[in-house]
Amino acid sequence: MKKSKIQIITTLLLFAVTIFKVQAQSNAISTVAPLLLINSDARSAGMGDLGVATSADASSIFHNSAKMAFNTSEYTFGLNYTPWLQNLVDGLFIGGGSVIHRIDERSSWGANLRYFSLGKIELFDEQASSLGVENPSELSIAGSYALKLSDHYSMGVTLRYIRSDLSINVQNTDIQAINALGVDISGFYQSRERNYGSFNGRWRGGFNISNLGPKVSYTSGGDKNFIPTRLRLGGGFDFILDDYNTIAVTVETAKLLVPTPGGDAEDSDWVEGIFNSFGDAPGGSSEELEEFTYSIGAEYLYNNSFAVRAGYFHESETKGNRQHFTMGAGLKANVFNIDLSYLINASDVNNPLEQTLRFSISFDVGDIYENF
Repeated sequence: MKKSKIQIITTLLLFAVTIFKVQAQSNAISTVAPLLLINSDARSAGMGDLGVATSADASSIFHNSAKMAFNTSEYTFGLNYTPWLQNLVDGLFIGGGSVIHRIDERSSWGANLRYFSLGKIELFDEQASSLGVENPSELSIAGSYALKLSDHYSMGVTLRYIRSDLSINVQNTDIQAINALGVDISGFYQSRERNYGSFNGRWRGGFNISNLGPKVSYTSGGDKNFIPTRLRLGGGFDFILDDYNTIAVTVETAKLLVPTPGGDAEDSDWVEGIFNSFGDAPGGSSEELEEFTYSIGAEYLYNNSFAVRAGYFHESETKGNRQHFTMGAGLKANVFNIDLSYLINASDVNNPLEQTLRFSISFDVGDIYENF
């Protein structure tokens, strides 16, 4: 196979995993390992893809590991599955599993595995002879620990191994797999339930700085790229109407802590890039503000057993133009939880999750903890 053909395949692969950055006229920030930014949690997905300040669940490690310290069950096990680009090609999906163990009243640990399959690619030479089948993929494995610093505030830390393998096992290609480490630092606040007249209420807040780690390269000696270090901030309020009915409203904003293409900090190292990412956009402060995404979501919970969810996610037209509404539902029966979500695209740019049903299940077992 000629090198030019290899380059074409490699280009298609890189396009597939950077599908968020689709606007030719935009100045979107590009990073490697997009698995770290894709939300496969159906509960969160039903509320506009937010999750840093929602109540603790099986996907806390991905959104905000500090929430694990508020987990109400001694053990929580979770699985999720999301088809990817299902309208274009079969075999692409994101899936994963997690376990959370609340050790005592103050602390919890957890582990999480996520996998992104980019499908099977059959290679041929100029004579149409098969050169084999490749299955490019990405993988992350994370371990987390959370500790309550008070009855209402906790912090968490996560260490994550990242592998992005887009390599093709043929001649004349220097593409190689990426192996990297990233660290998350997070915090979560949940107030005591208080009376507000005709209803009770509870405040929530959270932050997560995820995937702190050095730059990596897909080629030996080639240019190094940033992993998707991201800041997420959120807050919410639970309207506890009575013993059976609760409405939780949450808002969230997020920003990649990565230099803007064409900015002064584009060639900086990863530490400098984090700090410079707040003021390096060529378009000034107005472009910096465009680099924040915004989400709002709501969850209605009946008798702690049935949930209905809705949300909206917004990204600037110049930074990827992802804009979509979401809806979802959840059902809990004893220790078993099942969640589903659906995305409705609100942008003129195709969304790889459009017309996709995201699916999650979890199990809560062991002792029950009360959070004061």
